[in-house]
Amino acid sequence: MKIFITGIGTDVGKTVASAIVTQSLEADYWKPIQAGDLDHSDSHKIQSLISNSKTVIHPNAYALNTPASPHWAAEIDGLRIDLKKIKEPKTQNHLVVEGAGGVLVPLNEQDCVLDLIQKDYQVIVVSRHYLGSINHTLLTIEMLKSRNLSVSGIIFSGDEHPSTEQIILEKTGLTMIGRIENEPYFDAHVIADYADAMRGNLLKI
Repeated sequence: MKIFITGIGTDVGKTVASAIVTQSLEADYWKPIQAGDLDHSDSHKIQSLISNSKTVIHPNAYALNTPASPHWAAEIDGLRIDLKKIKEPKTQNHLVVEGAGGVLVPLNEQDCVLDLIQKDYQVIVVSRHYLGSINHTLLTIEMLKSRNLSVSGIIFSGDEHPSTEQIILEKTGLTMIGRIENEPYFDAHVIADYADAMRGNLLKI
């Protein structure tokens, strides 16, 4: 199984969600494009948050120096992101792929993160409540469905907001895979607890 983790924007909890899904399935992990924070990248964070011995962290296809939109970070580095050079790692294991920002984050003058998502990927959308998040969540899911991509469910991140979650689930017809609370910290033990709790829903994908 190949799972693509995307969010409704930046800083909504994609990396923590990716760690939980990776740990739950003892999957491999791959972030095709990392922009900035290369010494403490999302791949490093995943490595520190998981506790199984099966997961392989695959290297980024592009590791860019500036914490910015990938198209601009690449330009600063004197590069142009080329989708043909982004090769999915070969593995016999499950694979968790983490996107960058939201689905319409530009990679170059033509392509967006959406164009990284392959037809055989199961997409999980990470949504976090804030004013406007319903609109952003519904737009994200509508865009994914317009490409005939398989959206398998939603992980809600942050404090519970029943009204927001209910209307999103009703309008999309999607399943809530789980919720990640505003924990005081995340470490391998906390991630393992969430991984155990979400495993049943993840295995139904």
